[in-house]
Amino acid sequence: MDGEGAIIPVTETPPAPRVPLHLRYFSLLRSNSNFRRLWMAQLVSELGDWFYYLAVYDLLLATTHSGKVVAWALIIQLIPWIVMTPLTGAIADRFPRRALMIIADVARGFVVLGLLLCRTAADVWLVYVLLAVEMALASVFEPARSALLPNVVTPEEILPANALSSATWSFCLAAGAPLGGAATALLGRNLAFVLNSMSFFLSALLTRRIVVLETHTQREKGSSARDMALKGIRSFKEGVDYIRHNPRVYVLILSKGGQGLLGGAILLLAVFGERVFPLAGRGALAMGLLYSARGVGAGVGPLLGARLTGGNEKRMWEIIAVSFLLMGAAYVAFGLAPSLLLACLAVMLAHMGGSNIWVVSTSLLQMHTTDQVRGRVFAVDFGFHTLVAAVATWLTGVGLDDWKLTARFLAVALGTVMMLPGFLWLPLQARVNRQQEAGAVGRQRTDRGEGSGVSS
Repeated sequence: MDGEGAIIPVTETPPAPRVPLHLRYFSLLRSNSNFRRLWMAQLVSELGDWFYYLAVYDLLLATTHSGKVVAWALIIQLIPWIVMTPLTGAIADRFPRRALMIIADVARGFVVLGLLLCRTAADVWLVYVLLAVEMALASVFEPARSALLPNVVTPEEILPANALSSATWSFCLAAGAPLGGAATALLGRNLAFVLNSMSFFLSALLTRRIVVLETHTQREKGSSARDMALKGIRSFKEGVDYIRHNPRVYVLILSKGGQGLLGGAILLLAVFGERVFPLAGRGALAMGLLYSARGVGAGVGPLLGARLTGGNEKRMWEIIAVSFLLMGAAYVAFGLAPSLLLACLAVMLAHMGGSNIWVVSTSLLQMHTTDQVRGRVFAVDFGFHTLVAAVATWLTGVGLDDWKLTARFLAVALGTVMMLPGFLWLPLQARVNRQQEAGAVGRQRTDRGEGSGVSS
């Protein structure tokens, strides 16, 4: 693993030439057919997801009239990411990632159709099972997709590719949520389930057309599936050791965990819509506006961040701290907002920062991990982020129901906690840089025969 752990110094990456923002993304889609297919697969799949999520929550509320049942559905969607982390990383680094994505998409298409059988409160257990299976498959798909992306684009295209993917997710949230709500209300939940199922099958067809060389499979070409299963724990440990011995990778994963604090904030958006800013006595209207503001912010943030950093790696590291401070301060403002309009503005700013953290940290991880271990690194990355999000969501729910704290107080408290990683990020980054520079000097001295290296 030592030979795989070399990190590219920050100063070695020159600033990218200034290209008009819209031309940069259109050029990427036009010139790179493999990325275009990957992007189109994401677009249709995530549009279907927002139809599906709203239909599921509507089904649970209509049949049980219980908010706690929906809360448990949210938590069940997070648990598979945590439990599956050791396995999915090993799978993504052992098998062809494109094939894993296709299998996961096809399987999810059939799982979603199972929701057509759920009609009454007695079927809630089946809804939970299907949600858990669907998210377990997603926990295989997402690390494979993130690990595959650097094989599909050039190093210079990694940041714009991730920014475009994040903007696409945001567009799907902003457009898919109201469309899904309208389709569910006017045409029924079953149509939403069928449309989401079809989106997975279409995503699989698009992914199948991607042509890419996956070098990570060549290292263990002769291993059987049984051998891979027996080596799974050791393989995961190798990934953890890789992270532990690469400080920059380690702190990037910590930043993704800090961004996971938004899990608690997502729950507060629903509560604010229902209890603080209901429009015409209907919380769903205000809730929709708050979620739309979230989508707009999440779409604009990475695009603006890519513009400000210009592909310069040093600026990419620095903007993470700024984004944490923006995210936290905006949620403090959200908790104090006197009107729905100002609350929406605060949510938009907060998710501009949060989404930028996600995109920049993901891009830097892709740049600083080797192909052979990238799947395990992203499995740990997603797993840790999901764990923090689940804990934040649970604590927010406990604060509301058991501790009887107000939604405004929790928003201010959560925003204050979100700012802490921003204050810690720059000194932590400086320390990591010193460690990397000391290690580089030590290797140079050893290569020249001047000594055994610098002790850490």
